[in-house]
Amino acid sequence: MLVDIRDDKPVKLAVELPAQVHRDLKAYAEILGAENGKTLEPAKLVAPMLERFMRTDRGFTKLRKERRPSSPRSAQD
Repeated sequence: MLVDIRDDKPVKLAVELPAQVHRDLKAYAEILGAENGKTLEPAKLVAPMLERFMRTDRGFTKLRKERRPSSPRSAQD
């Protein structure tokens, strides 16, 4: 039996953000942290925000499904 073992090790990615986006991200982290009584690191919000964006992007979801190979293994993805 073949098991799909994914490499879930985090990948470090360096990006440059426009100054306004960085300010907004910091403000977002401050507001979200204040609501939860925690201090949040703005950089830690980027991955969950991107994940949600891609998960809710209907065009991306449709194209991704169309491009998947039609093999039994793809049903596990």
